[in-house]
Amino acid sequence: MSEPTEILLCEDGPMLVRGQVVVEDEDGQRHVSTRPVTAVCRCGASSLKPWCDGSHKLLAAGGPRARRLGSV
Repeated sequence: MSEPTEILLCEDGPMLVRGQVVVEDEDGQRHVSTRPVTAVCRCGASSLKPWCDGSHKLLAAGGPRARRLGSV
């Protein structure tokens, strides 16, 4: 059995996903990441959507404090 996928929301930052990631965008295009941890954009400003490019740092002040959501 594979490891569970874990999701952490970084305050004022991306969603960090540990495990396999497949994101389907509004056009139905599937984006696959094979990285051990993937940063998914939540602010909407990334030029690499659906992946985070750090643009959130320009939008809001504050540190990347993470909050664990749990396993899926």
